[in-house]
Parts: sequence; C-alpha cells; structure tokens
Amino acid sequence: MGCSMITINVVAVGSLKENYLVNACKEYEKRLQPFVKLFITEVKESMLEQNASEQEIIRAKEKEAEIIKQKIKGFSICLEIEGQTFSSEDFSKKIETLTTSGVSEFTFIIGGSNGLDKNLSNNCNMKLSFSKFTFPHQLMRVILLEQIYRAMCIINNKTYHK
Repeated sequence: MGCSMITINVVAVGSLKENYLVNACKEYEKRLQPFVKLFITEVKESMLEQNASEQEIIRAKEKEAEIIKQKIKGFSICLEIEGQTFSSEDFSKKIETLTTSGVSEFTFIIGGSNGLDKNLSNNCNMKLSFSKFTFPHQLMRVILLEQIYRAMCIINNKTYHK
C-alpha cells in the first residue's frame, strides 16, 4: 500500500545557514517528490543574549510556539530528546499505520537551539526522538527528511539509494 497522497509539513525554528545543509535538504526534497507533498516552513528563532535567564528562554520558546501552533495541520509530531525512538522500519510502519487509519497530513516540528515550548510539545499527537544525542537543529532537518524518505521507500517497496 503506497501513501503517495500524504502531505508532510516540516515546521522548523530557525533557517538553514550552511550551504551543505541547504543542499542536503534540497536533495531529499527532490527524492521525496514522487511520494509526498512536502512543505517546509521556517519560523524565526527568538534572538536571545548569550547570558539569557531561564525566564527569558521560556518566554522566547512560548513566543515561537504561538507561531508554530498556527502552522500545525493534521497529525503533529514534535521532535524531542525524550520522545519515542524507532528503528527506520518501525518508523515506516508507524507512518503507514497512521495513513491506513485515515491520517493524510503530518506536521513535524523542530525546535530552535533552546528546544520546544513544553506546552506545545505536550500537546503534540506524538513526540519523536532520533537519539539521546543533541543535534544542531539545522542538521536535524536533514536527518528528519532523510528518515521520511527512507520510510517512504520502505512503505512503497522501493530500493533505497544509499
């Protein structure tokens, strides 16, 4: 069962600054075209001083969350270190199960360098973790797109071009 008509939204705090990351994302966007409609939305990261207080950081994340909430469509998945972890096969099964049960749109949310607002995260349909490691949020976008592409290949019985 292919799920070619699903829509994937990626809402990411901050923009990609490095060329190699921009190029990697473009490559996966191209590879994903046969499988999904993909939309990437960047939310401006709140600027904080180097020595920002915990309160200022929380307020900044709340401000980002207000904007993110308006962009969520369908089944929301927050990327969180404390989220569920999957193998690539299990992740593809999870996506396939959700699409089979009627989900046709997903929104993956990547926080900025300070992470996501807790309320936003707790209200997501699912929390997803790729690792206990902390990744730069810009690199996380590449990793996420790669895993979505891998999942689509598995679901559609296509050989993954490594």
